[in-house]
Amino acid sequence: MNEQAENPGLWDDPAVAQKVLQERTALEKSLIAQKEAETARQEAIDLLEMAEAEQDTAMIAEAEATLFALQKNLARRELEALLSGEADKNDCYLAVNAGAGGTESQDWAEMVLRMYMRWAERTGYGLEFLEQSEGDGAGIKSATLKINGLNAYGWLKAESGVHRLVRISPFDSNAKRHTSFCSVWVYPVVDDNIDITIEEKDLRVDTYRASGAGGQHVNKTDSAIRITHIPTNTVVQCQSDRSQHRNRAEAYKMLKARLYEIELQQREAKLQALEDKKTDIGWGHQIRSYVLHPYQMIKDLRTEAETSNTQAVLDGDINMFLEASLAAKVGN
Repeated sequence: MNEQAENPGLWDDPAVAQKVLQERTALEKSLIAQKEAETARQEAIDLLEMAEAEQDTAMIAEAEATLFALQKNLARRELEALLSGEADKNDCYLAVNAGAGGTESQDWAEMVLRMYMRWAERTGYGLEFLEQSEGDGAGIKSATLKINGLNAYGWLKAESGVHRLVRISPFDSNAKRHTSFCSVWVYPVVDDNIDITIEEKDLRVDTYRASGAGGQHVNKTDSAIRITHIPTNTVVQCQSDRSQHRNRAEAYKMLKARLYEIELQQREAKLQALEDKKTDIGWGHQIRSYVLHPYQMIKDLRTEAETSNTQAVLDGDINMFLEASLAAKVGN
């Protein structure tokens, strides 16, 4: 890989060059992590042997804690090595949409969006905002992120579905308990090598004025783009750029990725059919329940994984759910 990367002719084809560099970087990270794990294991064992010889209980506890942490880390890396799906290594798009319920659901949608952003930051992934529609008074109606990093799609693909929140509403003066819903859709970023045919006659393209914080940053032209693929009723939108042309190009890439994800679902038969994904954002269709009142519990309804540390999860610590989904998939 190093020889290929140092070949001056590599950049004659930028797409191939980028792929080579990405693969080399992934291999380097894997080798470094492996060596670090081997070193940490041996150091912990040496420390444990010395601590036992000196009957130093504090040092024994420290060595054991190091070994348990290493075991947990290696278990995750073992799962990650099983991400062998056709698009698992790709970057991904993540779209969040508020369900019915106005301000309550819009605020919940923003909380879920923040959760995934925090997770991506913790994982070292890059983030790009492609679209965001502000809520009526609070929260968001919808938002789309592009998450850049090795295996981003593989880790997040099982997050597609409806997420349900039960809490005392901060918007209810009577402090009543409310149930809110939002949907999440994750689909892979695809390159030009993926052959997805899209007929222009099947598209409806709408322009609109992008929403923003106001002031000098507000977009005063109709540069935001919404594309609807009529046969599948698939809708994508982009407002990240002031250029309508660039927003249209990015939206077209997103549409291609969405249609590719649909094709993957049908071909692999590992996810529900597309029509099941288009059900109402409400009761009976949730994949995970977030209960903040009368008790604290987040539970995945597919894997039975659960935790009472709700604040950590909402701050982006969702690895236990991602790992449980991947382990369940491997087990099947």
